[in-house]
Amino acid sequence: MTDQTFQQFLAHTVPQYAAEKVRSGEWSSQEAQARGEGEFRMLLPQGIGTPQNILYDLYDPAVGQNVGVLWYALRQNGSQVSAFVYEIEIYPDYRRRGYATRAFELLEQDAAGHGAGSVQLHVFGHNHVARALYERLGFSPTNLLLRKNL
Repeated sequence: MTDQTFQQFLAHTVPQYAAEKVRSGEWSSQEAQARGEGEFRMLLPQGIGTPQNILYDLYDPAVGQNVGVLWYALRQNGSQVSAFVYEIEIYPDYRRRGYATRAFELLEQDAAGHGAGSVQLHVFGHNHVARALYERLGFSPTNLLLRKNL
C-alpha cells in the first residue's frame, strides 16, 4: 500500500467501521466516527510503517486496477505467531469473482512467510456473506459474544 492509497483506505474504512459498530449496537452514532478514528490511530500510529502491520492494495494486473485492500497484523500468542486480519475488502465492482478467496490464499502464504502459524479475524455477526466465505475457507469460531436486546 502506498501513502496515497493508505489515506484513501482510512477515508473509506474508518466511517465504514464506525457504521458497523453502530449497527452491531456497540457504539452510538454520535460517538462512532471519533471512536473509529481513535482506534485506527492506536492500531496504526505510524501509518503503513507501523511495525508488525502489513497493508496491501489488492491489484489485478488483468484489469489494471486495485480491486480491494488487505490489512493484517502479526501477533505473538505465547510462543506462536498469528496473523490477525483487521480488514479485507473487495470493492463492490469486483465482488463475486474469486478475489477474496485468492486474497486469503496469498495472505496465508505471506503470513506463513512471516512466521505465522494461524490466521485469525473478527466478523460482525450480522455479516452473513462474510461469515459464509470464512467458513468455506476453513475458519471456525474460537469464541462467540451473544446479546439479546430487551
